[in-house]
Amino acid sequence: MQSAPLSQLSQKTPFSSAICLMGPTASGKTNLAIALSEQLPCDIISVDSAMVYKGLDIGSAKPDKRTLATYPHRLLDICEPEQVYSAAQFRADAIVEIKKIQQKQRIPLLVGGTMLYFKVLQQGISDLPSADSIVREKLVKLAEQHGWEYLHKYLKAIDPISAQRIHPNDPQRMQRAIEVYELTGKPLSAHWSEEKLAADSDINFINIALEMDRKILHQRIEQRFDQMLKQGFVDEVKKLYERKSTNIHQDLPAIKSAGYQQAWKYLMGDYSEQMLREKAIVATRQLAKRQMTWLRSWPDVTFFDALDSHLASKVKNHCENAS
Repeated sequence: MQSAPLSQLSQKTPFSSAICLMGPTASGKTNLAIALSEQLPCDIISVDSAMVYKGLDIGSAKPDKRTLATYPHRLLDICEPEQVYSAAQFRADAIVEIKKIQQKQRIPLLVGGTMLYFKVLQQGISDLPSADSIVREKLVKLAEQHGWEYLHKYLKAIDPISAQRIHPNDPQRMQRAIEVYELTGKPLSAHWSEEKLAADSDINFINIALEMDRKILHQRIEQRFDQMLKQGFVDEVKKLYERKSTNIHQDLPAIKSAGYQQAWKYLMGDYSEQMLREKAIVATRQLAKRQMTWLRSWPDVTFFDALDSHLASKVKNHCENAS
């Protein structure tokens, strides 16, 4: 049975599509999502690895309370910053939310820039073992005795592909890669290469990506970060920094987000105020570059000019034709 146009959904209309709105940071994804929600019966699901954390508001460009009151975003503020929220957890949570929205005969609109989340949602994820406290304790002791560089050399010996991808100064990911090998006898990279297809194949993902001239994007990133500073971004991070005694530290995923990592170093005294600004802008530009690299190789995606004055109507028409 062919689905009716998205704008004509009713209680009697079956619908299995979900719109995935992707793009680099500062490209205007949230504004487009709101515009689409005004034209289509959409419910928004956030796809952002920083916005899942409570207290990471300004630096993650989380929509303000007034916006969220009118256009609620699911999967926002669902965990504390000292917690680790995985891609696998996101996939499970997102599928639940998609099903809930579809049961109401509305359209799931997934919006964000965390490309790994989109990947595992659409393509599935390999069956990896759960964290093992004994193995992790052993690895931490080895790191204390010999340093993380020693463990990175070990990772390079057992899983050169992962070692090339994981920086020696990224102990969390390094630890996980070694842990998977210790528990399964198989490199993490091999697990990823054996990804299973998403079990929820009944979901038709309509992939939309925003793009714009790199110079303009860089200007927007710089302007947005300056606005974040004016809004009190450093004070926001200071509140997290002052909670160090509650197991919040610089190696947590929340604190390693672009902007937060640099602000943390500023509060530690490693960066001056000017260095904080410069380093954060560079880190955000690098993030945008990685996001576009993902998107350029993304299967079945349609690109739209983020600065097109008729962007919302063009995306709406495309989604209706693709449903």
